Amino acid sequence: MELIEYPKCSTCKKAKKWLEEHQYHFHDRDITKETPTKEELKKYIEISGYPIKKFFNTSGNLYKEFGLKDKLETMTQEEKLTLLSNYGMLIKRPLLIFDDLVLVGFKESEWEAKLTK
Repeated sequence: MELIEYPKCSTCKKAKKWLEEHQYHFHDRDITKETPTKEELKKYIEISGYPIKKFFNTSGNLYKEFGLKDKLETMTQEEKLTLLSNYGMLIKRPLLIFDDLVLVGFKESEWEAKLTK
């Protein structure tokens, strides 16, 4: 599994701690150094079953700076993917990636339900 995160993000730190406490082994990927490509994002969106909007960090500074609250609805899927792949900080994090499962953001109850038996 791969954890795509921003090291300074408190939610990402909680997610890493949760994974470690539950003895999950993961590859850690800094979203600012290795931003997901358009192709990766397309794959993650498809696997997750979520709309692309869920992949936007709507509480982040860039989202507000770019005025995306008003623009997102009129943008094409391709334009949204370009933004996300060019600006890693626009992506909601952490992303937990498996071959057949993608979790967006960290909600302990959701991770508990999806990952533990």
